Amino acid sequence: MHVVVVSPGRFKAGPEHDLFERYRARCPWRVELVEPVLKRDVAAGQRRAAESRLIAHRLPPGRPVVVLDETGELATTEAFARRLGRWRDDGVAGVSFVIGGAEGLDAELRERADWRLALGRLTWPHLLVRALLAEQLYRAASVLAGHPYHRGAGEG
Repeated sequence: MHVVVVSPGRFKAGPEHDLFERYRARCPWRVELVEPVLKRDVAAGQRRAAESRLIAHRLPPGRPVVVLDETGELATTEAFARRLGRWRDDGVAGVSFVIGGAEGLDAELRERADWRLALGRLTWPHLLVRALLAEQLYRAASVLAGHPYHRGAGEG
């Protein structure tokens, strides 16, 4: 499966980047990070819409889109793995994950999503969300492969 993570801004060297790369390297799926950057200054009130348009243009067509949003569905790791496994088993070539910038995502992009997923109800820094997502992708692939890395409490 080809996973595309679209998140505005650029990763700089540091612990979040290292953690993302550690789990991306472990994951058996191809995980591509796309970092669209606004080329010009945008007024603070218009940044969310401008970044959302930029993100939308970078999404591969014909693939499910998962928007990471604190108001989205709270899922267990097992449910996350099952959803990815279903898409994989249905012949879906890949899936796109969208992480908003500092101002979040506009409603149009959130509504376009095939799945709105929350990594909890807290607001997380988007660079840390990248690392959390990479770990969960690796964990989901491990669950689907029957690998002992995931030792969850059971079905959820």
